Amino acid sequence: MTRRPAGLCQQVRVAAIDCGTNSIRLLIADIDPERAALTDIAREMKIVRLGEGVDRTGRLSEAALDRTIGALREYADLIRQAAPRGVRMVATSATRDAANSQEFVDRVKEVLGVAPEVVSGDEEARLSFTGATRELAGAAHAREGGCPPPYLVTDIGGGSTEFVLGGPAGVSGARSVDIGCVRMTERHLHGDPPSPAEVAAATADIDAAVALVAGGVPVRQARTLVGLAGSVTTVAGIALGLARYDPARIHHSRVSAEQVHEITGQLLGQTRAQRAAIGVMHPGRVDVIGAGALVLDRIMIRLGFAEVLVSEHDILDGIAWSLVP
Repeated sequence: MTRRPAGLCQQVRVAAIDCGTNSIRLLIADIDPERAALTDIAREMKIVRLGEGVDRTGRLSEAALDRTIGALREYADLIRQAAPRGVRMVATSATRDAANSQEFVDRVKEVLGVAPEVVSGDEEARLSFTGATRELAGAAHAREGGCPPPYLVTDIGGGSTEFVLGGPAGVSGARSVDIGCVRMTERHLHGDPPSPAEVAAATADIDAAVALVAGGVPVRQARTLVGLAGSVTTVAGIALGLARYDPARIHHSRVSAEQVHEITGQLLGQTRAQRAAIGVMHPGRVDVIGAGALVLDRIMIRLGFAEVLVSEHDILDGIAWSLVP
């Protein structure tokens, strides 16, 4: 047996799966805990719409389950090839809300070999915070005042949006509210494009939820707003004028409140065909991006943030970090 010399860092290979309302994502990574460094081996995303119709029916549909398990079979093959030390799958808003969640758990365990953890909104928020801020705390630009703590991490998902406040010492407050992009689209935005009345109803719903968050978490203490997930990164790609999606350009970009508001108005005023023609738009986000942008816009307006720092690292990275002692 070969011993590692003292002082030489030990990398740990892990596999993390995030199964949300709209997408299922895989990260296989090597983590060096001493250097607080995470190196991607594979990072995959598929739009499966697991939460399609859950807000109306209270159940995961058979079609949605089949799409999700099909994607998971592909991920399981990649995981077997990579041979990670640990595997963790986290399921979030749609699965919490579904009456038939046990069927989902059983089918996942059959394919993956481990059961998915249906986490609470607060745990979801904490994982997102870890993924988004682990590198910021030691980054040079944080020390120089470019993105000072405390951070308010906002993760706009399909079914819910998580808010978590904290800094290098940890989390000081968190709240999850049901204003995700899929849920808001299904509940309010039915037209092509949605009508002013539909947008007004969605805005009122979002504003009420943000007020609940502000009433329970001291969000106005935050000095940096960090935005996560596909709605935020897509808005950033549009703001940057990218011809195609480029995560390296998007990661740690900054988008002003004025840009977010302008882009939100454009998206809500466009037809589905016009949104689909946007270069950075993932096909699976075409139907829900207007609602996702509106959530971000209302958060910035209601809480008074002048800009958002966009992160490609989110709950998926937080799940990976959770596998390292």
